[in-house]
Amino acid sequence: MWAEDEARLGLKPVTRRVWWLKGRRPTSCGRTKYEWLYVYGFARPTTGETFTAILPRVKVEPMADALAAFSARADPGGAKVRVRVVDNAGWHRAKRLAVPANVRLHFLPPCTPELQPVEPFWALVREAMANETYDRLADLRRVGRQPRAWNPWITARAVCGSTRGVGQSGVGITRSQLAEPSPADPVPGAGGEPAGEPAARTESQR
Repeated sequence: MWAEDEARLGLKPVTRRVWWLKGRRPTSCGRTKYEWLYVYGFARPTTGETFTAILPRVKVEPMADALAAFSARADPGGAKVRVRVVDNAGWHRAKRLAVPANVRLHFLPPCTPELQPVEPFWALVREAMANETYDRLADLRRVGRQPRAWNPWITARAVCGSTRGVGQSGVGITRSQLAEPSPADPVPGAGGEPAGEPAARTESQR
């Protein structure tokens, strides 16, 4: 059994508390750009395995692309039926949604996000982008494609409360036009932080 949900990431900075020099205020970029990407996240609660697809929007067609990418990775031979726990979003229940033959959707009761096992995953995804600024969505996408963006052992702890039997995380891009230069390219905003005492920053909520 797997669980699936979507979250929005964009050029609006994600702020977190940081360590900084005593007696000084940490610098923070307040620049806001309203451009977004959407992460389709799949998590297996029993092992902490994850798979993600980064797409430009949440609609029926991108949802079908994400399902197809997940099916191809999780069960390339189509030998098993994969049950996916999802909420009642319109693009999950749409009649025209193309669901792979080896995937079955199981819908949660209405208004029960606390029952969605993949919810803790989003805090980890946003943490990988916290306190950084990006000029373009391509830069943000490149960070999301890097393995260090979400560690499988940390993911297992958040999703299933244990690291026993943890697998490797995977990042899937389902559309060729989303491809960007190699993840090894330098990413704007990367750099170390001075050590010292913690200073407060406001924490954005999902």
